[in-house]
Amino acid sequence: MSKEKSKKILEEFGDNLVKQIKKGKNPEIEMTLRNLSNIIFDTKQRILKLGDKTQNRSFFNVAHAKKFLQTIDVASVIKKELLGSGKHSSLRDVFYMVKRTIPGTNVNLVDDQMESDKAIEDLEVITSLSREQLHVAANKNGSVAGKVVIEDKGDTIDWARMGSGGWSIPSITEEIIFKKVNAKYVLYMEKAAVFERLNEDKFWEKNNCIIISSQGQATRGIRRLLQRLYEEHNLPIYVLCDGDIYGAYIYSVIKYGSIALAHASGRLTIPGVKYVGITMDDVIKYDLKKHFIKLNDNDYARIKQVSEYDWFKDNKEWLRQFKMMKDFNAKVEIQSLTSKGISFISEKYLPEKIKNKEFLD
Repeated sequence: MSKEKSKKILEEFGDNLVKQIKKGKNPEIEMTLRNLSNIIFDTKQRILKLGDKTQNRSFFNVAHAKKFLQTIDVASVIKKELLGSGKHSSLRDVFYMVKRTIPGTNVNLVDDQMESDKAIEDLEVITSLSREQLHVAANKNGSVAGKVVIEDKGDTIDWARMGSGGWSIPSITEEIIFKKVNAKYVLYMEKAAVFERLNEDKFWEKNNCIIISSQGQATRGIRRLLQRLYEEHNLPIYVLCDGDIYGAYIYSVIKYGSIALAHASGRLTIPGVKYVGITMDDVIKYDLKKHFIKLNDNDYARIKQVSEYDWFKDNKEWLRQFKMMKDFNAKVEIQSLTSKGISFISEKYLPEKIKNKEFLD
C-alpha cells in the first residue's frame, strides 16, 4: 500500500470524528477489543487473532478521554510528520513527538513510551494499516545470508556478499523487492552466535538455503520477511532454537502468532513453519546430558503455561518434549552441539535432520 493510500485512510478516520462533532455528538472511536477476552485461536487457519467484540472510546468520558486524545495525536503526527514527508521514524521518536503537556492543564499527553506504543497498535486495529504502513519502525535486530538479490530503497543488495555479519535486516521489510531468490528452504535461528558459525561455514551456500537470525524473539520485520519468503517464493521455513520452553514459544509465535500482536497475525504468521531443533530426543541421540542446565521454578511455571495453550495442549509430540524436559529437570542450548566439534552443527546435525525431515510440527 502506498503512503498516499495510508494518508487517505487516516484522513477518513479524522473526517469521521469531525462529522460527529459538527452534529453535536460526543465524538467516539469504535474499535475491535484488544484484550485477552477477545483473542481467539482460529482452529481452521491455525493462528491467533482478534474476535468480534468491539468497544467505543469517547472523548466526553473520563475513563476514555486521555486514550482518545493519545490516539488522535499519534494519528496526526503519523499523517503530518511521517507519511507527509515520506520518512520513517522509530517508536521512540513518535513518543517524543507526542510527549507534551495538554494545554490548560498540568497533565502530560503521554508519560511513557508504552502509552504511545499502545496508541499506534490501536491505530493498526482501527485503520487496518500495519505499523510499517504507518511508517513507524522498531529497532532492527537480525541478520541474513543466502543466494538472494534484493532491491531496498533503490540499492541492489546481494545477501551472498555481506561478509561475516550478513545483511542487517531492517525493521520494515515490506518495501524490499526480491530480484533473485535461489534457495530450497529458509533456516531461522534465535541466536546470532549460531548464525555466525553457519555463515562462516558457508552453510547457506553448501546447502542452497537462506539463514536468518535474531537475538531471542523474532522482530516484526524478521517475521514479515520470513512470511514473504514462505508465501511469495514457496520456501519451507525451519526454526532452530534452544531445547527449552522459551525456544518452543519462539517457534510457536512464528507459527501461530502472539497474544500481544493478535491483530497483526495475518501479516506475520506462518502456519506451515516446522521446528528442526534442538529437541530432547537430540539430547539422547547426541549424548548431551553432560551439558544440561537445571530448570528453575520459572521454567516449570512456563512449561505448565505453554503446554496449556490451544496449539500445544493436543499436540502429543510437543507434550512429550515438555514431559522430557521435566523428567530431565533440564534444558539445553544449541551451542552444546559444539562439544561434538566446532562445525558439527553445520556439517552433520542440520544436514541430516533436514534431509531426513526430522521436524516437529
